[in-house]
Amino acid sequence: MRYRVLIEQDEDGVYVGEVPSLPGCISQGQTRTELLDNMKEAIAGYVESLEAYGEPIPPSISEEVVEVAP
Repeated sequence: MRYRVLIEQDEDGVYVGEVPSLPGCISQGQTRTELLDNMKEAIAGYVESLEAYGEPIPPSISEEVVEVAP
């Protein structure tokens, strides 16, 4: 499954990520790589919890990047 992760760096240099389609699914890391590893765990746990409670799982994203010539 693929989910969009919004990443920001806070004032202390820590990377913080959240998944808009999974409310409350947030994690952090000292590096982008660490953040993404932590986000994978957070997403897996979130989806596992939804399954355990019989809640619907938001669909994976599919998107295309379109380049437009200036």
